[in-house]
Parts: sequence; structure tokens; C-alpha cells
Amino acid sequence: MKSLVPSVAVALLVGALVLLVGLTRGEEYQGRVSLLAGPAAADGAPYGEVVSLALPALVELARSPSVLAAAAPVSGYGPDELGRNVSVELVPASGLARLSVRASSAEQAGAAAMALGKAMIDADLLAPAGKLRTLDSRPEVIPVAPDAPLVGGLALVGAVAAGLATAAVRRLTPFGAGPGPVRRALAAAGTHRPVAVLREEDPSAADRLAVLCRAAGRPVRVLPVTPSLSEVAAKLAAGLPEESGEGAAVVAVTAEGRDQAELTATVGVLPADTVLVAVVLA
Repeated sequence: MKSLVPSVAVALLVGALVLLVGLTRGEEYQGRVSLLAGPAAADGAPYGEVVSLALPALVELARSPSVLAAAAPVSGYGPDELGRNVSVELVPASGLARLSVRASSAEQAGAAAMALGKAMIDADLLAPAGKLRTLDSRPEVIPVAPDAPLVGGLALVGAVAAGLATAAVRRLTPFGAGPGPVRRALAAAGTHRPVAVLREEDPSAADRLAVLCRAAGRPVRVLPVTPSLSEVAAKLAAGLPEESGEGAAVVAVTAEGRDQAELTATVGVLPADTVLVAVVLA
């Protein structure tokens, strides 16, 4: 269970950071108006052909300098800034276009959308066969940021990914292929050669210990550094091979943590002909 604590802590931290960043973003609103193309006076002009050819041009018309300049005074934006916050969606085979403008307040979003819609109608793009009109007298305004469900989902995904990555890194580098507490404790006891560091919960730990002990070719002793670890040590010893020879191959059992004074003391009093083959973190 102790090995899960860092992974859970990292997951919670990452999730909290994503939530904090996502939910503290400035508010943003989207004002939307619908423009519908209809026939002009019945003068025989080919309305259907004109509309089908000209309606896609509304996307570019919404960002044209003349239309942006006409709408900017009412929108609260400059022409260039207004153009960066505009989007146009065409509804296929309907003669309908949805015009959207984003802003930091609901009032500005609605006013900008209506002003831009009016400027596009005044441009009279479909003349003489057709004309544009707004479907509603008031714009639809909706909040788009912060999006709590989206931020929550991203926070959950980020937390899970961070937790799994932390667990994977800890499994690949079990407590210190480098200057970790176990390595420092061994160095303090005078052991400077490489020593395997395994976790007791690792399914492959018993097999790896058996291979190390056979390679040492000495009688195996499993030493708990504290009495509370005696049961873990006995369980590990039961699964290790019996070897013969001079000296001893020692497996030290210690608890995870930064304070490894007991490990230093235990290793420091081992006889000179003893070989420390592994340290097991319980």
C-alpha cells in the first residue's frame, strides 16, 4: 500500500492543477444569430442558383474589412479583434447560416453578434435575387467557458495518466538507481558495490531473489532490520533455495522511507565474508 501513496498523491495534484487552471479561466460567452436567405421581389431572377452559389461566401463576408469596420463600433472590439472571434456555420440545403461571436461578457457577445449580422445584411450579398434576414429579434447567448464538465473530464484523465506514469517509473526504478535513501544507507555502512533493490510486493521479486542467491553460491540468510519485519523476512526465506558453501548470502528486509538508519546499522555489522545480494522494500 505504501507504494501507492506517491502515485495517488501525484494523481491528486495533477487533477487539482487541471481543475484550478480550467475553472479559473476568464468567463467567455458566445452570441449567436441565424441569418436566413429568402427571395427578393418576384422579378424572375434565378433565386435558387444565386443563393446556392453565393451563400458559401458568407464565411468570408463575415471577416471582410468593410463588414468588420461597420460592426466594430457596436461590438466593443476593434475590426481585427472582432474578426478573430467570429465563426460562421452553414446549414446544408437550407439557406441558413449561423453567425457566432465570442466575448468576455454576455452583453458584448450579444451586441457583437447582432451588429455583425446587421452589417452582413446591409452588404446585400444576394441582390437582386435574394436577401438575408435575421430569424430572431434577439441573439442567443450561451456561456462557453469555463466548461465545468469538460474541465472535470480533463482533470480525471490527467490524474489517471499521472498516477499510472508515476507507478510505472517507480516500478522501473525501485527506490533509487541513484542517490536514494537505500543507496545512501548502504554507502554509510561501507557497501559501495551495486546491490539489487526489490519490492516485496513485486510478483517477480521471489524469482529474482532466488536467481541472485544461486549466483552467490552461499547459504542464504534473510535479515529484517526491525522486529516488525520478521514475518515478511520469514516468508521470503521460505521461498529461497538452500545453498552450501562458506560465508553467507544476505538479503536485508527494510521498510520504505527516507530514514534508513536501521538498514545502515544492520549492514554495518555483517561479517566481512558476507555478501549482501539484495535489499527488499516491504
